[in-house]
Amino acid sequence: MSLILENIDHVVGASTHIEGVSLELAPGSFNVLLGRTLAGKTTLMRLMAGLEAPTHGKVMMHGRDVTGVPVRKRNVSMVYQQFINYPTLSVFDNIASPLQLARVDKQEIRRRVHETAEMLHIEHLLDRFPLELSGGQQQRTAMGRALVKDAELILFDEPLVNLDYKLREEFRDELRELFKAKNCIAVYATTEPNEALALGGHTAVLHEGRLLQYGRTEDVYHRPRDILTAEMFSEPPINVMPGLVSGSEVSFDDTLYFPVDEVFSRLDPGAYHFGVRASHISLSRLHPTDLEVEVTVELSEISGSETFLHVRNDIFSLVLHLGGVHRFETDQRITVFLPTHKMYAFDQHGAIVHVPSHRGGR
Repeated sequence: MSLILENIDHVVGASTHIEGVSLELAPGSFNVLLGRTLAGKTTLMRLMAGLEAPTHGKVMMHGRDVTGVPVRKRNVSMVYQQFINYPTLSVFDNIASPLQLARVDKQEIRRRVHETAEMLHIEHLLDRFPLELSGGQQQRTAMGRALVKDAELILFDEPLVNLDYKLREEFRDELRELFKAKNCIAVYATTEPNEALALGGHTAVLHEGRLLQYGRTEDVYHRPRDILTAEMFSEPPINVMPGLVSGSEVSFDDTLYFPVDEVFSRLDPGAYHFGVRASHISLSRLHPTDLEVEVTVELSEISGSETFLHVRNDIFSLVLHLGGVHRFETDQRITVFLPTHKMYAFDQHGAIVHVPSHRGGR
């Protein structure tokens, strides 16, 4: 079963929530919708499910136009941010409820509920009630109700956002394995680039209701089409610096420049934007071509075992994502190193003109 959106628009009053989205999701695929708040992720999933109808365009399933078919006549399931469980029903009956509504045979219901509960590691909780469960167990119950239907399309609207970091990691690992064994289309919405990378599959990057790029998650991450996609798919957002390409060098001002290599020499002379990810900038020279830059510390944020370091000079500001705890004083002068061999180049319209080669890692 494939799901195809053909030039979908969704307009409410004077507001355009989705604009010109065309997307084809393959049978058995796991797909991530990545975008900031109000990017259109939830609206797009509601259009996929039949909870809302597009203003223009078509929704195709099985090669059949289902644009006007309501959700109750489609074989879809949806899991939301909040734990939506029936408090007066046991875990067993919560999971079984869609099958009971469909009047499935009782023996078949029991088999499918136990099978689903085992997949989610909550088979020992089937006799309990939602208020007796932890947050993670409640979310597993809600997921179980969505999975037990054997739906052709399962939609996850930021389902892990209310869980702690450790539980989220566990769920992500389990989701990847779970959908390897199911021949349905899964769509998972998130605001977090790192979650999209952890989930893998395919990623659609959304911004203000428009689809920026869709493809294999690693391909979209490593080869963004433009600056906006690169910014959306970076946490922190990719650092972007204005610069000039001449016959012999890439320069940011009269004092900060580096010789062009074989790749940059192919660019026409002129103004460009150069991008470098926060995790690629270092405090020491790691490669012979690294560009040494004197900067001033603006802010040092320590988050667990990581440090986000905000620095600036007279030309641009940068954010570094450093492993480990690094303590710096505000206004402290330090040296950082930009990996020129890992730099992206974008033209003045924001389109990608150079993608660095990647040999593993991020």
